[in-house]
Amino acid sequence: MEIVHTPVLLNETLDFLSPEGESFAASPFMVDSTLGEGGHSNAFLQRFQNLRIIGLDADQNIQARAKERLSVYGTRMNFHLGWFNDFYANYPDTLPGPDIILFDLGISVFHYEKSGRGFSFRYDEELDMRLSPDAGQSAKDLVNTASEFDLADIIYKYGEERYSRRIAASIVETRKSSVINSSKELAEIIYRSVPSAYRHGRIHPATKSFQAIRIAVNAELSRLPQALSDAFAVLKSGGKMGVITFHSLEDRIVKCFFRDLAKSCTCPPEVPICKCGGKSRAQLLTRKPVEPGQNEVDENSPSRSAKLRVIRKL
Repeated sequence: MEIVHTPVLLNETLDFLSPEGESFAASPFMVDSTLGEGGHSNAFLQRFQNLRIIGLDADQNIQARAKERLSVYGTRMNFHLGWFNDFYANYPDTLPGPDIILFDLGISVFHYEKSGRGFSFRYDEELDMRLSPDAGQSAKDLVNTASEFDLADIIYKYGEERYSRRIAASIVETRKSSVINSSKELAEIIYRSVPSAYRHGRIHPATKSFQAIRIAVNAELSRLPQALSDAFAVLKSGGKMGVITFHSLEDRIVKCFFRDLAKSCTCPPEVPICKCGGKSRAQLLTRKPVEPGQNEVDENSPSRSAKLRVIRKL
């Protein structure tokens, strides 16, 4: 089986989330919240011989690839099909509290190259973009039914695209005469709608819009805050949680959540003397986000925007 995705910040993740030390049991347990093709899980199982993992994924197709890849580890590796926010909100009583929790919020290269769901504008595929093929509205539904205002807002907010209004207007104008069916069609609409100078920049002019539409279709940002909170609630004391982000809005959510866990005082800022008697619930193991080195960026360009943040539960 050909593996098409390279896990980012792999060595850094292994080091920061190492299940070694007096806080960990002889047979530690890890939840890989975003399994994908199993790159991170494979590396953890190779390095830590007593570690057991359950891997979560909402996509049955990519999970099947991970099952094949990780079958060599037998009962040390188990799988759950579903969204991570649902899993942590209904954490199974049959499982122990995790010693390690990992979220890698990036989209697997498999989805761009092999899924056939229109994640990439390089291919002429049905405009779907759903990580779980049966979940909610597709990208086709969104671009053909959302109002011009909502489209512009999505593209600006999630893609930080400065020409969001022009792009939204062009989409709405096009769909008056025909349904927008494919990723190639959408990319060409975006290409035509932006200034000529913008068409020849460092990235394709459709990049940010495609990212924004994918985030909206999969509710990626709205799933995250409660999932982080529920995951931390089931994490064992002394356990570690790491999150790899690729988008500034994702990273802001994680940064604020981790920062609040590390605070000892929860009094309002206008109170001059602490009266809450609060304690820090977590220790920041990464004061600043860990980012890939130049060698990794050169070898794996999708890693360039990755940031890893890690905490330990007190």
